[in-house]
Amino acid sequence: MANINLSLNTIDDEHSYLLEYYNKAIKGFESLNYAPVDIKNLIKKGEIVIIGRELMTCLENLINDLDNPDYYYDISVSELRTEFIETFCKHTKSPFYGKPFILELWEKALIEVIYSFRWSDTKLRRFKKVILLIGRKNGKSAICGALSMAEFMCGNGGSDLICSSNDDNQASIIYDEINTMREIFDPKEKRTHKNQKGMFNLINRSSIKKLSDRTRNKEGRNIDFAILDESHEMKDNIIAKSIEQSQSTKDEPLFINITTEGFINDGYLDEELKYGREVLNGEREDPDILVWLYTQDSEEEIFQDEISWYKANPNLGVCKKEAYLVSQIRSAQAKRSDRVFVLAKDFNVKQTSAAKWLEEADISNDATFDYEEFRGCFGFSGTDLSETTDLTSSKVLIMKPNSNKKYIISKYFIPESKLNSKEAPYKEWVEAGYITKSEGNDIDYSKITQWHEELWKKYKIRIFKAGCDKWNAKYWRKEMDEKLDIDVENVPMDKYTLSNPMKSVEADFKDGLIIYNSNPVDRWCLLNTCLKVDKEGLIYPIKSSDATQRIDGSVTLIILYVLLKRYRTEYMNII
Repeated sequence: MANINLSLNTIDDEHSYLLEYYNKAIKGFESLNYAPVDIKNLIKKGEIVIIGRELMTCLENLINDLDNPDYYYDISVSELRTEFIETFCKHTKSPFYGKPFILELWEKALIEVIYSFRWSDTKLRRFKKVILLIGRKNGKSAICGALSMAEFMCGNGGSDLICSSNDDNQASIIYDEINTMREIFDPKEKRTHKNQKGMFNLINRSSIKKLSDRTRNKEGRNIDFAILDESHEMKDNIIAKSIEQSQSTKDEPLFINITTEGFINDGYLDEELKYGREVLNGEREDPDILVWLYTQDSEEEIFQDEISWYKANPNLGVCKKEAYLVSQIRSAQAKRSDRVFVLAKDFNVKQTSAAKWLEEADISNDATFDYEEFRGCFGFSGTDLSETTDLTSSKVLIMKPNSNKKYIISKYFIPESKLNSKEAPYKEWVEAGYITKSEGNDIDYSKITQWHEELWKKYKIRIFKAGCDKWNAKYWRKEMDEKLDIDVENVPMDKYTLSNPMKSVEADFKDGLIIYNSNPVDRWCLLNTCLKVDKEGLIYPIKSSDATQRIDGSVTLIILYVLLKRYRTEYMNII
């Protein structure tokens, strides 16, 4: 067993970054009652670190394992990697480009743990798999690039190294990071070489290649070392399984899964984290896996205690700016869509693929208007053409000069056969005039045209621009053009088109800028609507898990905002 001196941070008289990190984490917990400014000063001085309970559990398990006779601890192998990185690797991105790669304490501790734990009987490395969950912008690609470069140059000869991800572009991020480090380290290519197939060590015959969903089945592989980046995007384990199977003949394979949280439900990362947490908490035995998670202890602390931000962001104040995170928190507090993205990507708080978009308080607005106020005005028309057997929505948006308020005139359409549905009080809404019914089982789209015609005949409301989703739109668009001389353009129902307008709708509701006469059908649709966020922070509307809830009115409102963004300048010049 190792000779451990916790007070001196030594193992067998060698300095241990694991023990140093552990001791500073304990001091971090003890300092949480201090004033925030004092805690930050201690962090900047390197006297304490702030981590979450999950990582503390990991460190405690590792400290206990130092006394386990099944293992021995040899720091020399990890020291070789650490010294190589700090001596030969340079940063590849501004503002640190060309500067020496000086590892942070958490990075040194992680590298030490990965390489120093070894089996007492076989002398082989203990950990074969690492899960590193860390907030974005914490130098994830840089540390993976540096560690891969160290393995490329210092590892066993003839090793196959892989940079992998769900798609080729993501796999290229770490691959390009390694290549830039390689070019700085070996500019004349005396020791290494790169071609279209990969990077090659001319001395020890090791190689680095990319593996993605597009390339996974193209050739057989025999992988020693693999980095899997952003695994939160993966719906299945096909890529990961192909890596693991290719490592089955190796005595000391290493598979590092490094990622932030994401939005895919029941995907590969969810399964890995579930398994990893069972190991971490002693519910399952698997000594081959290292589960190193930078996570928050609660969602609430993120908005109440800025010191807690270090738990998911170990490089906060180093490469991730505190001012940036402050601005992200402000956005998250103001916008539901930003909140979902920030919680997942900056704080590793798992978000479901569908999050509620608006709350009752957001859309509550007692302001009303009379259609007569807009006699002779121009407006935008938006229509969400559902199936002919379902609810359909059409709206007109009108603004007044020198005002940011949007006034929404709504009309819904439904086939008579749906009136007795239990999903909503359709009969009541028809009687109140919010919905127009069509006889039989199908909606008569001509009634939408007639409604626009009535707005013109009764109030001289003219349509400046009109848009709809292209579903079932061909003949109705032709009718609108021939009868009312209204050219209805198609509005694509994709996240690139809808994301910013949807965010604007949310912001305007919260600022009280959308006046919709408290239309109950509108309210129902708005409260039914969920938002889905992708890895780029783009959002789009979806239904909740309850298929009976309709969101047609929400989609129509977003279509109106698409048109408003496209033609706002022209529109403001004519009103």
